[in-house]
Amino acid sequence: MRTGEACNRTVIVVGRETPLAEAAKLMRKHHVGSLVVAKKTYGNKPEGIVTDRDMVVEVMAADLDYRTVTVGEIMGDKLVVAKETDDSLDTLKLMRARGVRRVPVVTEKGDLAGIVAVDDLLEIVAGELEDIVHAIGNEQGRETKRRR
Repeated sequence: MRTGEACNRTVIVVGRETPLAEAAKLMRKHHVGSLVVAKKTYGNKPEGIVTDRDMVVEVMAADLDYRTVTVGEIMGDKLVVAKETDDSLDTLKLMRARGVRRVPVVTEKGDLAGIVAVDDLLEIVAGELEDIVHAIGNEQGRETKRRR
C-alpha cells in the first residue's frame, strides 16, 4: 500500500509565526497531537512539525513563557517527509531510522497532501501479517485434507 492511501488528509496547518498558545488551542480543538508548519504558497509547503511533546519538553520543562514563543522557534530543523507514492513499509522504516512518529506526506511537487503516524502504518502492517498467517493456515489445512 502507498503512504498516500494510509495518510490522514485532514491536517491542521500553521505558519512559523503562530504563537504557541494559539497552536495549543488548535491541537485541543481538533484533538490532534501535532501541527504541520507550512509556508503558504500556491500549495502548502511543509517546513516543520510541532508536537505536544515539543511544547512540553522545549517550552514548559525549560520554564519559557509559552505566550511569547512561536511554533517556528521550537519546531525541529530536520523535517522528515514521505511522498504519497512511497510504499508504506518504506515510510515506516524511514520513521524508525529518523526516530519520528509522525511525518507530513507530500505530493510529487512537494505540496502537503496529508500526515501519517506510526500507528497508522503499524495497523496496515498488522493487517498484512494477518493475511500471511491466514494464507499459511489455509495451506496447512489443504495439506492435511490431502493426506487423509
